[in-house]
Amino acid sequence: MKLRIYAIAYLIFLYAPIVLLPLFAFNDATIIAFPLTGFTTHWFTELTQNAALHAAVKNSLIIALCTAIFATILGLCAARAGAMSAFPGKKGIVGFVMLPLVLPEIIIAVSLLVILRQVLGLSLGNWTIILAHVLICTPFSIAILNGAFGALDPAMEEAALDLGETRWSAFRLVTLPLVMPGIISSMLIAFTISLDEFIIAFFLTGSNPTMPVYIWGLLRFPSSLPVIMALGTILVALSIVLLTIAEIFRRRGVRRSGGTDTGGFL
Repeated sequence: MKLRIYAIAYLIFLYAPIVLLPLFAFNDATIIAFPLTGFTTHWFTELTQNAALHAAVKNSLIIALCTAIFATILGLCAARAGAMSAFPGKKGIVGFVMLPLVLPEIIIAVSLLVILRQVLGLSLGNWTIILAHVLICTPFSIAILNGAFGALDPAMEEAALDLGETRWSAFRLVTLPLVMPGIISSMLIAFTISLDEFIIAFFLTGSNPTMPVYIWGLLRFPSSLPVIMALGTILVALSIVLLTIAEIFRRRGVRRSGGTDTGGFL
């Protein structure tokens, strides 16, 4: 009972600031404070008139989409090798690939910045952020797809090979449809992580900032805080929708493969 009360109190403490976002986003005042002065949608209207914000959002969407695709492809290959193959040093290699999960993002950001600028002498841009985001999102994709591949019976692909299919066609026609819910879930999670990520983007961004970096720049102007609240409300709603869809596909994949659901994102 005490543990349940502690868990509830912790969740309230953690998510209470998020609840305040829509309150001030619809508040008719430039000062973020109580009492609320009235209801307005003016701050959401301002979002549609900010060209710099539109450019930052477009930049973030491109980066997030590329990250989702590349991270899921790498995660698909790694998860299949980890779940359906045996090779020397398998555990050590898999552990090394999953290492970015436990490394602080600022360490990754500074390390990549030193390598790209000081060692290789390359310029910063969208591709550097995509590279870093793929690095941190691939372990999440592997974790999701490990569950999808772990629930499969390797004998199904072997049976397709015995019936005359090639290794690629057996994977494409038998394995891939069964893990497709996991692939979609992986892409949605990687997209959400990349879209919201700030620390790495702050260090590796070029002349075109991403949306989180642009929002951080707006914090210097108190009159822009309500606009940030409105944008934050949209981002929270979008993240909840994407995570819910990802969880639906994950559970569908578990049911399709006949496995046991041991918990997920929701």
